[in-house]
Amino acid sequence: MSELVLQLLEEKPNGLSSNLSGAQCIIPHRRKSRKKLWRKTTKSIGGFTLSVRVYCSAVLIALLIFSSVITPAQKKSRTQDAARHASEAAKTFTEIMNVKDKAIPKELLDAAEAIAVFPGVIKAAFVVGGRGGQGVISRRVRGGWSAPAFFNLGGGSFGAQIGAQKTDYVLLIMNPSGLDGLLKDKFELGGEVGISAGPVGREAAASTNPRLDAGILSYSRSKGAFIGAALKGAVITPDNDLNEAVYGKKADDLLRGANLTFTQMPPSVRIFPRTLVRYSIK
Repeated sequence: MSELVLQLLEEKPNGLSSNLSGAQCIIPHRRKSRKKLWRKTTKSIGGFTLSVRVYCSAVLIALLIFSSVITPAQKKSRTQDAARHASEAAKTFTEIMNVKDKAIPKELLDAAEAIAVFPGVIKAAFVVGGRGGQGVISRRVRGGWSAPAFFNLGGGSFGAQIGAQKTDYVLLIMNPSGLDGLLKDKFELGGEVGISAGPVGREAAASTNPRLDAGILSYSRSKGAFIGAALKGAVITPDNDLNEAVYGKKADDLLRGANLTFTQMPPSVRIFPRTLVRYSIK
């Protein structure tokens, strides 16, 4: 046995020695292996990092492409919404004014600072009720009417009614305070600004200058009947999402800021101020 050990020590195979230097020969070999393993691992991690960067770049590019495609589609949809609101308001106002002896008196139209039309407002009730709809408001400008600003009309009510119906509303804003009230973020009719049922047709002759008694005159049409209606408790708020999508401006800027000329207005909304001009211009 001792002879075999002596023989192995005399042969000194690679990586083996009878003294400390032999052990030291093994250590560099192991360090070299670790360096190779580290380089390989580092290369793998670097590739992973590169892959993540490429993936994130690809996702970002895809999002940019998607947003460039979806934005025009959204703008087209909002433009269609604006055209629908303006067209429905113009149609409603024309129908109301064409009813003989039941239309809004011209002298009141000529005195109005602004006109609001909310067509097809849905009123529903089951003990507790409410209403909701969209409409437009144009203010008087020299030689015509401003580009229509878009507003929402809502509000709750209490009563014993059960059912639902559509009602058209027309508001004549008779003085600057009435217009200022409408341009608040949330304006409740009948609150700070007085509102009353407006006279129709020959009723105006019997009225004692109604436009001086209220900042806003209100009218409604339901089931074919058009009457003056005190629309108290209704809440009007500007639809600035739609205003900014169509004009790049809020309602306040549209109705109190620099006026857009008729040719500067988007063609899709011109029908409303054009309709108002047919019945009142100064």
